[in-house]
Amino acid sequence: MRARINQRLEGLAQSDIRAMTRAANEAGAINLGQGICDLPTPPPVAEAAIRAIQDQRSTYTYAEGDADLRRKIAAKVERVNGIRANPETDVVVTAGSAAAFTCVLHGLFDPGDGLLIPEPYYGYHVGAARVAGLVPQYVSLSAPGFVLTEEALRRAITPATRGLVLCTPSNPSGRMLTRGEIHAAERIAVEFDLFVITDEIYESITYDGREHVSPASTSKAMAERCVTILGLSKTFSITGWRLGYAVAPAELTERLKLVHDLFYICAPTPLQHGVAAGFDLPDSFFESMRADYARKRDLILGALSDIGLQPVTPEGAYYVLADVSRIGAGTAKEAAMQLMKESGVASVPGTAFFSGTGEESGQGLVRFCYAKEFEVLEEAARRLRAWGR
Repeated sequence: MRARINQRLEGLAQSDIRAMTRAANEAGAINLGQGICDLPTPPPVAEAAIRAIQDQRSTYTYAEGDADLRRKIAAKVERVNGIRANPETDVVVTAGSAAAFTCVLHGLFDPGDGLLIPEPYYGYHVGAARVAGLVPQYVSLSAPGFVLTEEALRRAITPATRGLVLCTPSNPSGRMLTRGEIHAAERIAVEFDLFVITDEIYESITYDGREHVSPASTSKAMAERCVTILGLSKTFSITGWRLGYAVAPAELTERLKLVHDLFYICAPTPLQHGVAAGFDLPDSFFESMRADYARKRDLILGALSDIGLQPVTPEGAYYVLADVSRIGAGTAKEAAMQLMKESGVASVPGTAFFSGTGEESGQGLVRFCYAKEFEVLEEAARRLRAWGR
């Protein structure tokens, strides 16, 4: 066949995350690699979705989503995130937060535009940018704190730069941006007139009383240039439902609606009705969830510390990076494979979250995900300690 295949896909392959999942399944290992949350869905959310299916609520919604759900989202982001949003014009319900990110890339940017992406990064952000024809511009941050600075942003900027991605709490590091870091990003965004895309999918999973700060809430300058991407997959343990949402000024959401309509038509209708019930859950649900994840975090941190893998304590999300230098493998991928074969616990090589072009490469790191039942994590901790003796 002589047809020319899309060159933007050159160099893209199945991520190390999914590759390690396959390897874990084949080896019968406990998979703490991929961020698959296999916890129960809250009954009110599941029951509302079932009712919607039984009531034949099966036709399309508007591309921007069900009106009642958008009203609930607008009320939530004002109360929780400090962002004022008109549910008619400023909210778009999407087929997952990844779809929201894709719609932003295709709706606000042109091929060849530069996109600042701090590392360690979530690999989807990089892959989606490349497929959209954008140029990822990596902002190298120093381990173990990975603090975002104005100087680091300035070093990465070129005349082609048109956007900045902020992920807080971070996948994979668990870092949460402080107000000082957000103000540093704001100074750069205003000076260079950049769009700011914020991935806040883990906003509800925070620890030790830390405050989650939505960048769009910090100033008028940020509000007018921010697209805030939030989701429901992690909070309600429904990663397979593919539901997320974006909040932004109307002039930006008009572009997102257009692209979402072209790519996805709309998010799944009965599932939109299901998650709408989740917005009525009491604060005690979220408090209990945070306490549960904190207990799981501390279990894994303890096991890793006991065997000398030096974890970086996460402030939010449900991942932990650990230093695996003591394994003595040549690469992070080899270390992750060796650890899985010898301990029966799978992780993801740290190189999956770095470009390899900055001062940090991720070669001495692996990432663990602890979004599992406590009994599964106890067994993983037991296996790790047995391996580390």
